[in-house]
Amino acid sequence: MTGADDEVYSLLIPLTEDRLIVPRACVAEVVRFSKPQQQPGAQDWMLGSISWNTRELPIISYEGLLGKPVPAATGRTRIVVFVASAGQLKNGYFGVVTQGFPQLVRVNRDVLRLDATDGWPDTAPVLCRVKMINEYPLIPDLEKLELLLARESLQA
Repeated sequence: MTGADDEVYSLLIPLTEDRLIVPRACVAEVVRFSKPQQQPGAQDWMLGSISWNTRELPIISYEGLLGKPVPAATGRTRIVVFVASAGQLKNGYFGVVTQGFPQLVRVNRDVLRLDATDGWPDTAPVLCRVKMINEYPLIPDLEKLELLLARESLQA
C-alpha cells in the first residue's frame, strides 16, 4: 500500500479493557445510551432492544460476548449502530454498547500489524488482534456477530 488510496478510515471503539477497530463504513451512527428493553430468557450479552429511526435495534455487550462482566452504563456510555451487511437481521442494523466515544483513525499497512495474542473464547466473534502504534485493538467478526444475533432473536 502506498498513498492515500490505500488508507481506510476506521473507528477505534472503546470497551472496558479493550478496543475494537472497524472500517467507518460498517457504522451507521453513534447514539447516546438509552436503557434497552430486555427480552426474557436472553443471553447475558444480549441487553435487549431500543427504538432507533423507527426500527427495533438489538443491543449487545461485546464484553459479555467475550465472557467478561457486562459493564454498568455511565455518562460516557454510547451505542454504536452497525450496518448488518450479511443479511441475517431483518431490520438491517444492530447496536454495540461502548464505554466512550469512538475515535476516527486512518489505517494503512505502515501502522497496522497482526498481534498473535488472543484471550477470548473460541466462540467469540473475533477475527484477530492487531498492533496499531500503541494500541492493540480487536477486529470483530461482524458476520459471526450478526449470525449470533439472528440465532438469539429466533430463540427469544
